[in-house]
Amino acid sequence: MTEPAVVLGVDSGGSGLRAVLGVPDGLRRPAPVRSKEPVRTGPRGIDARHMSEQLTPMIRQLLDEAGGGRLVAVAVGAAGMATLGEDLRAELPSALAESFGVRRVALAADAVTAYAGALGQRPGVVVAAGTGLIALGTDLTAWRRADGWGHLLGDCGSGAWIGRAGLEAAMRAFDGRRGGSAALRARAEDMFGEPLSGLPGQIYPRADRPAVLAAFAPEVGRCAADGDPVAVGVLREAAGHIADAAAAACPADGACEVALTGGLLKLGDVLLGPLEARLTERLPHARRVPAAGDPLDGAVRIAVDLKAETLKLPHDPHLLYVAG
Repeated sequence: MTEPAVVLGVDSGGSGLRAVLGVPDGLRRPAPVRSKEPVRTGPRGIDARHMSEQLTPMIRQLLDEAGGGRLVAVAVGAAGMATLGEDLRAELPSALAESFGVRRVALAADAVTAYAGALGQRPGVVVAAGTGLIALGTDLTAWRRADGWGHLLGDCGSGAWIGRAGLEAAMRAFDGRRGGSAALRARAEDMFGEPLSGLPGQIYPRADRPAVLAAFAPEVGRCAADGDPVAVGVLREAAGHIADAAAAACPADGACEVALTGGLLKLGDVLLGPLEARLTERLPHARRVPAAGDPLDGAVRIAVDLKAETLKLPHDPHLLYVAG
């Protein structure tokens, strides 16, 4: 009896790996498996061998739990793929072929799997807003990218950006400078301890500095909900940055669907209210739609379409690389 064909979707980011099996009709099976160890980076970018070492037992576990299956397509969404994907492109497809006999492999930036999860294969723009922020749009002939340049050069409006702006306001209050917020200072002291003069030493040496900054974004949201004018202003400015990124990534005619995804949306109405207003202002002809799924759903969608040879999303060596 021939084993059933299955596909694999993978989401690789700063918090580790998630992997899940799907079937060719596009349905995602429950219970993805996880590894909390992020894939290392090296001189050639994301370390393909380290990813393969983690993925191999995860795939075997998934196949065992599913009662077997023949892996026919894989799609991997990886944070940093756009600029750090050299080793993955060179080594991972052959490693998967050797271990599991799979020949159809797609390697995508995590923004692409976020797009596929949110909008599928329709033209539009998706803003993925979490610790960082990137907007990605397409008319199905080419990709349009805006931001995603990291917390030092961009990611404007992201969790790290909001957290940094909130902590700056806390430090202004600590110094007695204009633009400070006593409420944000109190929140910062609760989170990081007193005196705040020790805050730079707690943040600057950290390798996970963006995540530390982003952890303060919910405090900015709480202060804004309580009516603190500085916190309200930070979120209004963040909303403007997010809308600017969406507008820059939208297909040229501006008449597109726009979906938002990512953990930053959990801040709720204090961010979403001004964001809706800014999106209406910047993209008056666009239609806001809810995201249909997350990046792991998007990876499965890409794998299913890859297997069926119906993948319409634009191929790109840095954003969506299809082996073979």
